[in-house]
Amino acid sequence: MFENVKLDSSKLLELQNQYLEDVGKLWQQSTQAATQLPDKRFAGSAWTHNPAAQFAAAAYLLNAKALQTMADAVEADEKTKARISFAVEQMNAAASPSNFLATNAEALQKAVDTKGESIGKGIQNLLQDMQRGHISMTDESVFAVGENVATTEGAVVFENELFQLIEYKPLTAKVYERPFLLIPPCINKFYILDLQPENSLVRYAVAQGHRTFVLSWRNPDMSVVDKTWDDYIEQAAIKAIATVQQITSAKQINALGFCVGGTILSTALAVLAARKQKPVASLTLLTTLLDFSDTGILDIFIDEEAVKKREAELAKKDAPALLKGQELASTFSFLRPNDLVWNYVVGNYLKGETPPAFDLLYWNSDATNLPGPMYCWYLRNTYHENNLIKPGKAVVCGQKVDFGKLDLPTYIYGSREDHIVPITGAYASTHVLPGKKRFVMGASGHIAGVINPPAKNKRSYWTNEKVKDKFPATQAEWQANSKEHPGSWWTDWSAWLAGNAGKQIAAPKTYGNGTGKGKLKAIEPAPGRYVKAKAV
Repeated sequence: MFENVKLDSSKLLELQNQYLEDVGKLWQQSTQAATQLPDKRFAGSAWTHNPAAQFAAAAYLLNAKALQTMADAVEADEKTKARISFAVEQMNAAASPSNFLATNAEALQKAVDTKGESIGKGIQNLLQDMQRGHISMTDESVFAVGENVATTEGAVVFENELFQLIEYKPLTAKVYERPFLLIPPCINKFYILDLQPENSLVRYAVAQGHRTFVLSWRNPDMSVVDKTWDDYIEQAAIKAIATVQQITSAKQINALGFCVGGTILSTALAVLAARKQKPVASLTLLTTLLDFSDTGILDIFIDEEAVKKREAELAKKDAPALLKGQELASTFSFLRPNDLVWNYVVGNYLKGETPPAFDLLYWNSDATNLPGPMYCWYLRNTYHENNLIKPGKAVVCGQKVDFGKLDLPTYIYGSREDHIVPITGAYASTHVLPGKKRFVMGASGHIAGVINPPAKNKRSYWTNEKVKDKFPATQAEWQANSKEHPGSWWTDWSAWLAGNAGKQIAAPKTYGNGTGKGKLKAIEPAPGRYVKAKAV
């Protein structure tokens, strides 16, 4: 599998000597008083007070460190090194003694304390998760879409076979004249932007006086299995923009794209620009990749062989298939195996615990399928060939894509610890888009960094007011002269968006634009049917 892989003999000898030295230290420590190990998996008192269990855990940590050090010392090209390192990380994570009942001191102690009840509950949890088709990360019985998540008041005012368009009820007497459209990622459901009132970006935008619309993607089934990237651009993103204009009679709107939603939105705007249309006045991109030169750990999964295999599996003209949502969800979870996989295996099954209720993790488990042809085009033209940033290379909806034509104000947000869209990848958009730009970096990761409401007063964000038009070549250079601000980046973005939203006008009294022939009116209450459909 790995060709041209070498390990320098001198480095190997150095590693062996270090390993033997560490083994000697471990043996000496085993005869001394127990101390807590520097790993949260073994932090409980059951590990500390059980010498055999603590020794097994310490030996595991030593061996895991040695294996990872060997992987890091491999001499090969960068992608091969990354693949070896990832494989070793997965092996180490899976081999932890905390993952097995016979060697998990805490699970054994709990079984004794509960007289076996925890084992019975763990088996029950395992059977329930097998029926669900995924490991439970939260108590899913606590949440229901439309009841205690995705509850901002609104109505579906348009739908087709790919999406529903939701219009939200104003919370202010006046609204800005330019309406605001949010396009979430199609690999997840939109309510990450509308979890609960206190952490809803949708509700926040409405409360700031924006007439707000959200594109709610359909969870694809076999009836739309043949849909392509062009369909997602023309029949979804472009159609949503035109529909918001139709409802509001606005010449221009403001638009936001999150993650893949930002890639879709930007592509749609490039198609419209090629048609000499500029319906969007300002663009917001949240943790979005336009330039796929740096995709972080996800790069290890992508090469010509992998893409061709996907195309053969999913994009057959006579029998296209769906990419199952759970497959994508599992891939993202294993990017952080200890936190997002084995942590729940241990808690749910070995200890028989019910994970705590957490709205974000409930959303994370609510998987979404993708049509095979659409996914394969995206995979090849972005992650593999990076065609979207090559002017005229990618042809979408009959138009040559050229991001250089998107000369509009853009707010670009990236999360510092994002493992899906690396901060350097988000920053790269500053060199792709020609218009006036503002780049902001938030603390934390792909989701927690974005969903950081001001009321919580958590984390921080960074800006660089010294940058006006020409951005530094690298994100590190930008950050070197940046300033940290406590709290949420939402307030900074809100001020920016207000400056691009035009004057204020009276808020509409009804959804849609009337009840006459050809008019659009409320079809059903938000959040609509599409978001409630489960992936099968």
